[in-house]
Parts: sequence; structure tokens; C-alpha cells
Amino acid sequence: MTTAEILENAGRIKNTVALMSTEQKNAALIKMAEAIDEEKDAILRANSVDLSNMQGIMSDVMLDRLTLTEQRIRSMAENMRALAKVPDPIGVTLDEYETCSGLRIKKVSVPIGVIALIYECRPNVTADAAAMTLKTGNVCILKIGKEAYGSARAIVSAMRKGLKRAGVSQNVLNLIEDTSRNAANELMAAVGYVDLLIPRGGKGLIDACVKNAKVPCIQTGTGICHVYVDEYADIEKALNIIENAKCSRPSVCNAMEVLLLHKNIAVRFLPVLYKRLVSDRKENPVKLKLDNRSFEILGGRHNCFSAEENDFDTEFLDYVMAIKIVDSVKDAALHISAHSTGHSDCIVTENEENSKSFTRLVDSAAVYVNASTRFTDGGEFGMCGEIGISTQKLHARGPMGLKELTSYKYVIVGNGNVR
Repeated sequence: MTTAEILENAGRIKNTVALMSTEQKNAALIKMAEAIDEEKDAILRANSVDLSNMQGIMSDVMLDRLTLTEQRIRSMAENMRALAKVPDPIGVTLDEYETCSGLRIKKVSVPIGVIALIYECRPNVTADAAAMTLKTGNVCILKIGKEAYGSARAIVSAMRKGLKRAGVSQNVLNLIEDTSRNAANELMAAVGYVDLLIPRGGKGLIDACVKNAKVPCIQTGTGICHVYVDEYADIEKALNIIENAKCSRPSVCNAMEVLLLHKNIAVRFLPVLYKRLVSDRKENPVKLKLDNRSFEILGGRHNCFSAEENDFDTEFLDYVMAIKIVDSVKDAALHISAHSTGHSDCIVTENEENSKSFTRLVDSAAVYVNASTRFTDGGEFGMCGEIGISTQKLHARGPMGLKELTSYKYVIVGNGNVR
């Protein structure tokens, strides 16, 4: 099916989907979860082919993003079952009041309509997006890169079987067959068909969508995330946070890329950080890109390099970290303001005034005090999943859960009122 045909079908069905009952949507989610479980082996086979095709082309950390395991597939199904138990976000009265002219006004949540997602090499996003758009009464159109197309097609095929068993049109969920940029351009220009476009991937993809999209577009995901270790930080706490934020899964957008370090703690802290992230790590030691002041402390050691000009503006998505020594909380915030992508930034400190200053000065979607940036995630925020992380301020910011996939309308009841 061509992209144009998919768009036409989505437009025809969106009002039907918007009117689905809570019971219908939940039953469909359960059937989709069952089908994912049943088709596990087929999904793994398709993923194995994708992985084989990308060997020697993708880095190991990017291959991890592409990889599906039995546990990851099981999690897809479990997330769908969890969504089926969540209250329906559609038809909720958000506000209600009466005006002086006697009008009774309700503000009620409604679906957005047709939501298109352009994403790259994370096939598990396929299931999350399909389940969340269905729960919110939206039609889903997915466009994935060629690297993971086989895996996504197998997942969509399974979920569509579930939809059919539930008596729901399979056109609720659509996968664009064309993996070229042409299809992405069609979605960006699909005025009157696509109500919201969400790009989820690297800087190039997101910039292209924001620059070229003629349909409403959410800016998501590029994460140059900072951890600032204050002079009043607990050393062990800081080491644990940094190791988790950098190393637990460096290929994701909430992974830390830059360490900012107060000058008064640098001489004491950098050697123990080096031990934790480099010499003690037998697998995947972290490469450190050091500014002039930190190079004076660690320069000459294995895996320590002078930072280049663009290193503080790079989303490494790998076991690489840039380090800069700063003079104060304010200087840390100024650096973040100049180099951050507005995703997630953290201060480690035991000083309450400094933590308040940091959270007030840093204007990112998620600002942490003494916690890893890796928590910026819809599931971790108690949202039962996410479709992306918005780094803009309208209409959503931070992890986009169910509420962020809805709009609202005003329902006004009068009694012959005229103005």
C-alpha cells in the first residue's frame, strides 16, 4: 500500500476510532498483547535479519537499540495489558463552570486524530506508539528506518492480528512500506491528513522535521544531558549517578553526555571518577574529553583526550563523555543554557540553596537534584509509557504520555442565550 493510500484510509477511519468505547479499546489492547506473545518467534527471526544486515555498519551501542530479546518482547505485551487497566484519558471533564451570561461550559479531553511517528532503529517503539495511540482514540501511522523495518513489520503484523480478533479495523495501525526519505517528506507535507507528527531519532531527523514539516510537529529527543557536581556534593552519590547516567545505556536520549564540575572539588573528584569510569571498567571504559583545566589533572592517562570545540555540543550516544570545570552554580547553568538541548540536566549537591538556584536557572524539560537523568522516561514518571520526549514547550514538554496525546474541546450548554 502506498503512503498516499495509507493517509486516505487513516482520514476515513479517524472519527470511528475517536468514538470507540473504553471497553472496545481495552479489549483490543489485550488481543494485541496476546498476538505479540504468540508471534514472539517470528518477531525475533525478523529482528535477527535486521541485526545481521547492520553488523559492521552500526556501533555496538546502536545495535543494542536495534536488538529485541524475549524479555523486551514480553515487556511490549505487558505494557499493553497495563494500558488496558489505566483510566480512559478521553471524555474526561478537565474543567467545568458557569458564566455570568448563564452558559454552562465544559472543557473535555478528545483525541488528536491521526498521529504519525517517524523513528529510526528502535523497533520496540512500534508497540509503544501503537498501544498509546489506540488508548487515546487516535489513528497511528508509523515510518521507521530501513535498519529496523523487518522487525517493525513483524510487530505490526502481530498487532494487526490482535486488532482483527477484537473486531477493530486494522487501519487503526499503519506501517509505511517505503523506508526512503520520500515517505518521510510525504508525511511532513500531509496537511489535512496528519494532525500531529512526532519525529523520534537523531538530530538530523528531528531538525529535518522541524524545518520542513507543514503539519503540526513535536520537537523531541536529542539529549545533550548534563550532570553538574557541585562543591557540596556527596562524592559516592555523585559517582553512582554519573556511572548510571552515562553507562547504563549510553545510546538513549536521556543518557548523560557532559559532566560539569565545580573547581573546588575537581582535584579530589576527577581521579576517583577516572578509576570508576575507566580503570575499573573491564568492558566499555569511558573515553573522557577534557577541557583545559580538567586536562591538567587527568591529561596523559589512558582514554583521556583534550576536548575539541564541538564536544560540548555533541550527543555521543556512546561510552564517551565531555568534562568541563566551572566556577559556580551560575556558571554551570550558563554553560547548560548555551549547550543543552533542553532535555534533562542534573545537579548533585547537599546544599539546598545551590539546588534551588540550579532548578530555577536551568530551563530544561526535566531538571534533577541528586538523581540520574536516565529517569526521564514515561514509564519511570508513572505514565504507563511514552511516545517520545518533547524538548519544546508547546503543546507538550518532557515525556509524552497518554494525556499528551489528547487535545480538548469546549462543550457549551445554554437555554436560548444570545449575545
